[in-house]
Amino acid sequence: MVVVQKYGGTSVADVERIRNVAGRIARTRAAGHGVVVVVSAMAGETNRLLALAKGIARAPDERESDALVATGEQVTAALTALALQDAGVRARSFLGHQVRIETDSAHGRARIVRIDVERLREALADGAVAVVAGFQGVDGQGSITTLGRGGSDTSAVALAAALGADVCEIYTDVDGVHTTDPRIVPCARKLERIAYDEMLELASLGAKVLQIRSVEFAKRYRVPVHVRSSFNEEEGTWVVEEDATMEEVSVAGVAYDRDEAKLTVLRVPDRPGLAARVFGPIARANIVVDMIIQNASADGTTDLTFTVPRGDFDQARALVEATAKDIGAQGVAGQTDVAKVSIVGIGMRTHAGIASRMFEVLSDEGINIQMISTSEIKISVVIDVKYTELAVRALHDAFIGKRP
Repeated sequence: MVVVQKYGGTSVADVERIRNVAGRIARTRAAGHGVVVVVSAMAGETNRLLALAKGIARAPDERESDALVATGEQVTAALTALALQDAGVRARSFLGHQVRIETDSAHGRARIVRIDVERLREALADGAVAVVAGFQGVDGQGSITTLGRGGSDTSAVALAAALGADVCEIYTDVDGVHTTDPRIVPCARKLERIAYDEMLELASLGAKVLQIRSVEFAKRYRVPVHVRSSFNEEEGTWVVEEDATMEEVSVAGVAYDRDEAKLTVLRVPDRPGLAARVFGPIARANIVVDMIIQNASADGTTDLTFTVPRGDFDQARALVEATAKDIGAQGVAGQTDVAKVSIVGIGMRTHAGIASRMFEVLSDEGINIQMISTSEIKISVVIDVKYTELAVRALHDAFIGKRP
């Protein structure tokens, strides 16, 4: 049995915690399993390195920034291998380019193109634990790339898929996936199992437990993912293929994302192709557009409203303002004090009235809905950011309740 284990920054925050992680890995290896370990940088290290870059350059070059921040995982990988060796376990550390995790060249948010796991297979065949630096890869030109925040999750699940591993264990500082953020709703419950599609929606909607691309890999290659705490031995949450029992629950979780900003292109002429011209420059800048609404006006023009990550707001606004002038739109309005709140559940496919109930709950709390987006298994709304916690608590009480 091959097991891939990923340890996040809080799990490897200092030498003592790295020794504890090494002990857990050693026990897994002693049980007869082949083990590949993916590690993040120590807690706070990536932010420290980024601060150094910004302290020396007003606008740090993305290629050099990747080369800098990738060293955080390199340190952890080497220390983890040393801790294992000190405990009598054979171990070798590998960087992204040594495994050959090949990516595109979108520095800071690179996507994995292919993985060559031959060196990892050799290490496993030799009885060693392979410790891989997460979050990083190498592009076709040999430059170091990074996969974006939470990228070590993606590294781990992608390696598990490439190796045909039996399970990918994601160790973190929480004990699994909860029905919502326990910091906002103390009665939030840990889920024993959740479907890939539900986890994919939750990850894309603001839940921080798993990085969205890691869930995409897990679903595509059917990798069972076990999210659990590195500080105890309890079972966590299994992210797996859906089954019939999951549809019995209409709403599995409530998610929120305060990292949202809204842009509106005002009075866009109603001609074919103009929407493509608005979104083309944004796509070329690798900015992710989320919710989109188009409202027609009586004078034949339309208002085009959409959301982007708050960190990309200024760049997106500048791009859209340039396009608005070219296409004869009236102008661009922006808002950064918004949040997205969502309910998710594969049971929505078979339960009627979920949307109307959601809107009724928010109305009862005096919360105005600015935008609405739906899929088969989720409903998202954009609201004023100051109402985020109120909305999450009200929706959790209405759909999930306070059951232990």
